[in-house]
Amino acid sequence: MNTISAEWTKLWSVRSTWWSLLAGVLLMAATAGQLAIYAANANTNDDPADDAGIVTVGSVVIGSVELTQYAVLALGLLVVTSEFTSGTIRTTLQCTPSRGRVLLAKAAVTGAVTFALGLLLGTVGALVARPVLGRWGAAPAGGTVGDVLAVATYLALVGVLALGLGAALRSAVLALVVLVATLMIVPLSLQEPDIAVLNRIADAFPGVAGGHFMAGNTGPYPAPIGLLLLAAWAGAALLLGRATLRRRDA
Repeated sequence: MNTISAEWTKLWSVRSTWWSLLAGVLLMAATAGQLAIYAANANTNDDPADDAGIVTVGSVVIGSVELTQYAVLALGLLVVTSEFTSGTIRTTLQCTPSRGRVLLAKAAVTGAVTFALGLLLGTVGALVARPVLGRWGAAPAGGTVGDVLAVATYLALVGVLALGLGAALRSAVLALVVLVATLMIVPLSLQEPDIAVLNRIADAFPGVAGGHFMAGNTGPYPAPIGLLLLAAWAGAALLLGRATLRRRDA
């Protein structure tokens, strides 16, 4: 508990945490508003092929995560890479020599904070999207709450994924490049030819699996499988980060 308390204190004592939180809120508000405007305009233009019909607020929030998640990824990365950059990781490891315990404490704090942030972002997105959608929007209480919880869970897991990669690569820039490639570029490249086997491979990547989970899809696999795949990626990143911390000097 002392290690977790120390990590909690460090997280809230740096400006980057607050900037990441603010960036996440602003990105969610702007993206949810934009997607809601697109949905409303599609129903009112002269092209009936564009009609989206009634859309749920939750679907707008989920759609907004694709961009908003990068503020959460930045937060997860900076939890560990900032210490390597400043050299304070040496002090951290002197206070807690067990490197595995340090990384687990960082993961627990990061997961808790990004889950809470996800709840906030989901709520902000819903509050922005609902009035913009107007009569073209629906906000069933149960469905909206479920969507916000799914978004929070997804963001918590990608935050931990970012933390693990940050610990392994020790560079925020390099880790962010790897994350963008893993979450977006590689799966999109695999899906582009629309070949069945490549689509199945893309479905196993964390961003795609998380998207299936949040949307509650039943194909190509049930939503819980998407959650398990995303959790497996986060766990693998933590194991990689732990192995690197144990093998290399701080």
